[in-house]
Amino acid sequence: MIRKSGNRFSEKIMLKQKPRAKSRFNLNGFRSSVTPFSRRRLRYLAAALVATAASLIIVPALADKPLTVLDQPTTTTVTAIPIDFDRDNPERKEFGKLVFRGGLNLYAKSSYFGGYSAMALDPSGTTLLAISDAGTWLRANLDYDGRKLKGLSNVVLGPLLGAGGKPLIDDADRDSEGMTLIDGDTKQGTALVSFERKHRIARYPFTQQSFGPPNGAIPLPPGAKAMNANRGIEAMTVIRAGKLKGTLVAFSERLIDKNGNLQGWLIGGPTPGGIALQRLEGFDITDAAALPDGGIVVLERRFRYSEGIKMRIRRVAASEIKPGALIVGEVLLEATDSLNIDNMEAIAVHRRASGETIITLMSDDNFSALQRTLIMQFAMPEGQPVAAGMRPD
Repeated sequence: MIRKSGNRFSEKIMLKQKPRAKSRFNLNGFRSSVTPFSRRRLRYLAAALVATAASLIIVPALADKPLTVLDQPTTTTVTAIPIDFDRDNPERKEFGKLVFRGGLNLYAKSSYFGGYSAMALDPSGTTLLAISDAGTWLRANLDYDGRKLKGLSNVVLGPLLGAGGKPLIDDADRDSEGMTLIDGDTKQGTALVSFERKHRIARYPFTQQSFGPPNGAIPLPPGAKAMNANRGIEAMTVIRAGKLKGTLVAFSERLIDKNGNLQGWLIGGPTPGGIALQRLEGFDITDAAALPDGGIVVLERRFRYSEGIKMRIRRVAASEIKPGALIVGEVLLEATDSLNIDNMEAIAVHRRASGETIITLMSDDNFSALQRTLIMQFAMPEGQPVAAGMRPD
């Protein structure tokens, strides 16, 4: 995840979306009519704007995870504001190889709402279960207007419980990043949850009113000890079909192998072993989700001070997933913050009754007032996959 850490303390602030409209104020155009006094005022104004910008970097950097924890589940109301993926052209619906089905900007008065790093949907796409990196969970109904997301209802927030049955409190213990269901559904079942800082994969039974305590753990794969404390296992999903059905696929956020690619693992199943995702243009991995055909989709992110935030979705065919493989995949969508994105960290997949496969994304707002909790959906293409970097015939 991207967060306050050492000399990267302001990194999460820089994820704030840039202004979309270009300024029409041009000093050259007013040069002949600006008096020396007004030019001084403009200089003072510019200095004030710089000071304000600096304060926006420093003060929100102090905004972090809640200092207290939920001691029990609580209901809250979420306000949902519809968004377009292309704010300058709301009629545009096709992006890369995906079709935008709708999105929402979510607000809640609870200080525990936010920071969502992983999620799961039920097969109908109407019940959401998400975890945050502050050691909390969210369950809600997704409401639709036809095929378009309309809002969240029946929203419940609760704490992830530690081994002793009490809420996780310490940041080093509660930094949950990845989640995948291994049985049941979003209302009751068992999930695997990955944590960074204290790297581990814990097995969590859950019901509608509790999440944990854990009743076991999955041993970390060979090589995982080399992970940075702040970049652990970020993405996990269980393959749904094919020869590797039941295999856990796990990726670190940015563990680079000797060839510069992103390290991952196949855990359990018939053929466990290491895998690698070809690293394209410096993107890191934030989440993954299983497809009905035995493949997966991978959510990626890139941040640079000079260019802001980017995201990418890659589809990986089932035939590419095997021990020792260098996975290339097919780029379905790549977006900069000229489109309506934020720090996109969570991805889930479900299939509508019509047969249409839907990708749902959710953002991690880092509990910052300068970021947003977004949820959005895209329809997948049904054609043949194409390798990343190649063009279809």
